[in-house]
Amino acid sequence: MKEIKAIIQTSVLNKVLLALHTLKGLPGCTVSHVHGYQRSDGGTEEQALEPDDRTKLEIVVKDADAKKVVETIMENARTGSPGDGKIFVMNCEEVVGIRTGKRGNAAI
Repeated sequence: MKEIKAIIQTSVLNKVLLALHTLKGLPGCTVSHVHGYQRSDGGTEEQALEPDDRTKLEIVVKDADAKKVVETIMENARTGSPGDGKIFVMNCEEVVGIRTGKRGNAAI
């Protein structure tokens, strides 16, 4: 299983979610509104103290689905402007459904 975390511009959230919703077997997505900053050449120290609003998506998927989820996020979150975001893909050791007690892929 893979955990996918994506930090995207809030303005593209609906577009990304609509695209993810079309993927068969995608279990769902956690959405959080976050604040952060990016390092850029030529920026001032004052700019670093004013974090930008961003949106974080968190999704756990079967290994076979990870590539398609990453591609879908990239295609729909890309504006071509600095600050489009990042996608992180990590191994997920275990998933446990609280209500059902299911584990692993069955819990996704």
